[in-house]
Amino acid sequence: MSTPYPFTAIVGQDDLRLGLLLNAVSPAVGGVLVRGEKGTAKSTAVRALAALMPEVPVVPGCRFSCDPVSPDPGCPDGPHAEAAGVSRPARTVELPVGASEDRLVGALDIERALSEGVKAFEPGLLADAHRGILYVDEVNLLHDHLVDLLLDAAAMGASYVEREGVSVRHAARFLLVGTMNPEEGELRPQLLDRFGLTVEVSASRDTDERVEVVRRRLAYDDDPEGFAARWTEEEGALRERIAAARVLLPRVVLSDGVLRQIAATCAAFEVDGMRADIVMARTATALAAWAGREEVTADDVRQAALLALPHRRRRNPFDAPGLDEDKLDQTLDEAGPPENSDGDDQPDPDGGGDDDGGGGGGGGVPPQADGEDRTPPQGSEGDSPSPAPEGAPDTPGRPAGGEQQPVAAAEPFRTKMLSVPGLGEGAAGRRSRARTEHGRTTGARRPEGALTKLHLAATVQAAAPHQRARGRAGRGLVVRRDDLRQATREGREGNLVLFVVDASGSMAARQRMSAVKGAVLSLLLDAYQRRDKVGLVTFRGKEAEVALPPTSSVDAAAARLESLPTGGRTPLAAGLLKAHDVLRVERLRDPSRRPLLVVVTDGRATGGPEPVALAGRAGRLHRSEGTASVVVDCESGYVRLGLAGELARELGGTAVTLDELRADSIAGLVKDVTAAGRAA
Repeated sequence: MSTPYPFTAIVGQDDLRLGLLLNAVSPAVGGVLVRGEKGTAKSTAVRALAALMPEVPVVPGCRFSCDPVSPDPGCPDGPHAEAAGVSRPARTVELPVGASEDRLVGALDIERALSEGVKAFEPGLLADAHRGILYVDEVNLLHDHLVDLLLDAAAMGASYVEREGVSVRHAARFLLVGTMNPEEGELRPQLLDRFGLTVEVSASRDTDERVEVVRRRLAYDDDPEGFAARWTEEEGALRERIAAARVLLPRVVLSDGVLRQIAATCAAFEVDGMRADIVMARTATALAAWAGREEVTADDVRQAALLALPHRRRRNPFDAPGLDEDKLDQTLDEAGPPENSDGDDQPDPDGGGDDDGGGGGGGGVPPQADGEDRTPPQGSEGDSPSPAPEGAPDTPGRPAGGEQQPVAAAEPFRTKMLSVPGLGEGAAGRRSRARTEHGRTTGARRPEGALTKLHLAATVQAAAPHQRARGRAGRGLVVRRDDLRQATREGREGNLVLFVVDASGSMAARQRMSAVKGAVLSLLLDAYQRRDKVGLVTFRGKEAEVALPPTSSVDAAAARLESLPTGGRTPLAAGLLKAHDVLRVERLRDPSRRPLLVVVTDGRATGGPEPVALAGRAGRLHRSEGTASVVVDCESGYVRLGLAGELARELGGTAVTLDELRADSIAGLVKDVTAAGRAA
């Protein structure tokens, strides 16, 4: 087994270390979600934490790590007779992004359950992680149903496996740690809420600190054992501090004044539900125990809010996580400081660590998620330069070549659901019909590999004709492997929604472009909720460009859209051909994910020889490859040329106006995109 990087050797990342240590002191805090860019020691810190956790006493031979003092009465390996326990180190169990449901929760032998009536159960990762750490790297890339199972087990402290009326339950209490890069997509708000704490991490911009990071990493790579040995004393001291805080934790007093501050803070920041209040209370208690105190102070409450609330305030993927610290301080003051908070026994803000992050292993520096520059974005209403008269020379306030400054998007709205026709087999999502592991049962088939969803009626029907030949004598049904049938299910899949946005001069009128951006933002929000990948192609002037390659991060697409300039000619054909190139590459990367092409334009085509004919040929190219498409018609005014409708016919798709895109319009609730070729 490789030697893990010492926790106390991590440079900086105070909030990350503090969040992990608070969960080590009090697992009831509910775990921690670590958000940040790649290469910021997220995984290193999590894997290093296990070495600091106290050893775990277990029942010998129990696959579910039962405590010998109070074994789980429902343990599948039980009941356990009284016996001396054995101690083992706390485990860190990693959940791979591509894990199956059976790998996570365990698998039940259906054949033995039906024929013998026994519960032959093979434990999964949740059983392995019991009384340890369950680490999910890139938790935002896990399928939704796996995240649901994972977080339900974390909340209930138990895992349930159900197979056609046969069930197995076992204890599953663990410290849940998830890491993610927000650029690759967000978790749903209701899933974010299930993590107790969240911390934002980023690479240091301090030269000396970066040098120290590189120096230590190179030393570790050259000699892991020798490097770890140099930090043995610091690791031992931190391990003892965690153990002492655990002993002190039950004696920490949470006064009524502190509870009032916690409740007032959660109410002021309008967090949903009561989980935030409970997590804040547990976090503040853990902070006091970590500092060696038996009473919670106002500073504990403030730090707990900075760790427990930022991710609970997001309402959509375009909201930046973070808290207004001035508002937080004002709320704490108005709620009244607790009587014991006199400022004389405040915790060490550095958590006992030294300047380079190697000594104490614990931060305490409040995250500055709300401290970014609040200067209004360039091009927002009120600060944009007035259009210059036609033919006027370029000025510093007005870009050259007829280009106009970006305009702010109109308020997003709820859109109709645009879906790809047919039955797909793509990634789990909420847009188009697909064959999935979860959903309504539509039939049965022979299993390919391990049986996961039994179709009971089909299995009995397959076994019934062979009962006499198999010598059936009693009431039980003689079932063999060949009789088992897998249920086929139909649910919803996520698609690749590729936006092709016209940013030419014909779209540049301020009011129209603001409405167009609002519509695209609305579609992006819909794509986020339906778990799609999104991409963005824009065209203007003489060419088209890929503003954002396909990604799961819709907030990145929103940022690109917000800064989109407009002006120039309308190279519609170039935009469609660029989209074709993007889809061709994505079909190779992810062939099971079906695309949906959304072209946002007024249908005009200018620039170059025969621009209209070229656009028509580009549209027919998409149609020939079966790409489902929809054209959002942005034409306005009393006189309409109907060019967007013509483009939709060339694409073999459907045209909708901006007004028809709204879910509350009179045109209907759901609009299916016409499949390429069906319109022919």
